[in-house]
Amino acid sequence: MTAAERLAAVRARIDVAARAAGREPAGVRLVAVSKLHGVEDLREFVAAGHRDFGESRAQELVTKAAAVDAVQWHFVGRLQGNKARAVGATATWVHSLDRAELVAPLARGVGGREPLSVLIQVSLDGDPGRGGADPRDVSELAALAAEEPALRVAGVMAVAIPGEPARPQFARLRDISAVLVRDHPGADQISAGMSDDLEDAVAEGATWVRVGTALFGPRPSR
Repeated sequence: MTAAERLAAVRARIDVAARAAGREPAGVRLVAVSKLHGVEDLREFVAAGHRDFGESRAQELVTKAAAVDAVQWHFVGRLQGNKARAVGATATWVHSLDRAELVAPLARGVGGREPLSVLIQVSLDGDPGRGGADPRDVSELAALAAEEPALRVAGVMAVAIPGEPARPQFARLRDISAVLVRDHPGADQISAGMSDDLEDAVAEGATWVRVGTALFGPRPSR
C-alpha cells in the first residue's frame, strides 16, 4: 500500500468509530508517529497531505523537524528534563507533560514563538517507568503550567495499560478530562488511542489519536 492508501485506511477507521459514537469525524485528529522511520518515509505522508507528525525521542524530533517543513510536530514520548528545552523550541504540541520540573524548561524553549500546547500525561497504572502523573496531581500540574505564558494547557493524554481492556481505561481518562476542564475550560483535548485501540479511544472522546504501525509499518531496528 502507498502512504496515501494507508493514511486513508486509518482515517476510515477513525471516521467509522466516530460515527458509531455519535461524533463528527472531523473532531478526531491524527498524529502520525514516525518513530525510527526515515525522513523519506515521512515525506511520503506529507506528499499525501498529512501535516501532524509525532516523535517520542527528542533528538529524532529535532532532526526531522529540521529536515521537513510545513508540518506540525508533536512530542509524544517520555520527556527527559535535559531535553525539555529543545522540545519546547521545536514542537507545537507536547503530549507528555507529567511532572513539575518539566514546566520551566519547556517554557524557556518556546521563547518568542506561539504558546506551546501541552497535554498532561496521566498514569493509569501508577507505574513510574511508563510515565504519567498521578490522577490526583493533574489539576496541580495543570495550574503550574498555566502560570507560564509560553504554555497553553490543552488537555490530557494517556497510554492504555498493555494486556488490559482499553475502553474502560479511556473512560477513566475522559472522567479525568472533565475534572480538568472545570478549572481550565479550554483544556478539552484528549490524546488517546494507537494502532490497536484507536476505536476504543474515539468511543470515549479522544480528540487526538497517535498512530505509528498502522501507517508506517513495523518499526525498524535502531
